[in-house]
Amino acid sequence: MTVSPSLQSAPPRLPCTAESVDDFLARPTPLVRAVLDRTTGPFLVLGAGGKIGLHLAIMLRRTLNELGRNDRIIAVSRFNSLRDRAAFSSRGIESLACDLTDPAGLAALPDAPIVFFLAGVKFGTASSLDLLHAVNIELPRRVAARFPRSRIVAFSSGCVYPFVTSASGGATEQTPPAPIGDYAASCLAREEVFAAAAAKQGNPVALIRLNYAVEFRYGLLVDIAQRVLAHQPVDVTMGYVNVIWQTDAVAHSIQALELADSPAVPINVTGAEILSVRDLVHRFGAIAGVAGSVTGFEAATAWLNNATRSHQLFGAPITAIDTMMHWIVAWLRAGGETWGKPTGFERRDGRY
Repeated sequence: MTVSPSLQSAPPRLPCTAESVDDFLARPTPLVRAVLDRTTGPFLVLGAGGKIGLHLAIMLRRTLNELGRNDRIIAVSRFNSLRDRAAFSSRGIESLACDLTDPAGLAALPDAPIVFFLAGVKFGTASSLDLLHAVNIELPRRVAARFPRSRIVAFSSGCVYPFVTSASGGATEQTPPAPIGDYAASCLAREEVFAAAAAKQGNPVALIRLNYAVEFRYGLLVDIAQRVLAHQPVDVTMGYVNVIWQTDAVAHSIQALELADSPAVPINVTGAEILSVRDLVHRFGAIAGVAGSVTGFEAATAWLNNATRSHQLFGAPITAIDTMMHWIVAWLRAGGETWGKPTGFERRDGRY
């Protein structure tokens, strides 16, 4: 394999301090500013305590501040997983502690014209189908009924599509869903719940089919980089992947507010490239100055999304793959924390 001179010569450096990483990941973009300039709050972020909610809420708050507006942004979560309420309140974001699966708690939430729905479960659900149904299907049904007049951006997953070949360019929004495994099936069922509600109630809905958002502490690239740095082989059976930097994923999801409609509109959100896992291993090795190794052989198909439509509508992602990889190596080399939640991207049975 030939490694580009830029990968060989440029030492990985962090673009921000460890203390400012969340604010760095939530930098507003001009196109987000343009959308929010035309959008009136309050904004309700449901399931805000996970991996994306804080960055989405901060980007909303910072953009509105830049526009000279004080629209309410209300982050709703149990706040017992990755984030605590202080992470929101310290940035001028309201927070409400609420178990969304509690009907009384959901009913007590304030009305809002804009709702982002991020709640969901994935890991550990292979042995807990009741939890999968309660959170990924029944909760969306109740949320859709609770906010019948709201514009809703609901997060889904690219795994609602079937496996496709890398030569196909990835599944598009016109590709018929064919989920593999119970988790993927629950993601499609969540979409169907929101779509049915939009058709009945007439409120606009966008469905974000997100495929591997990554940042310093979590994501497919972190999984690969950790193994390379530990001199452990990476399984390449799931041989091809898509990724998108967290900042770009959040920006495109906010921009999807203007795509939302009735009937509900699905939109793929991921990067422009189909990436070889084998190639990523060797590229990480070149950046880190170690020998990356692989195990297994590439299957003929993989979970791949084609995000051409979102890039046409929202602009191409700003953050390049080489930049992401340098940042992640720098973060890990500096002893930066991770969320300790491997993506399981190499799994082909859909069980998590």
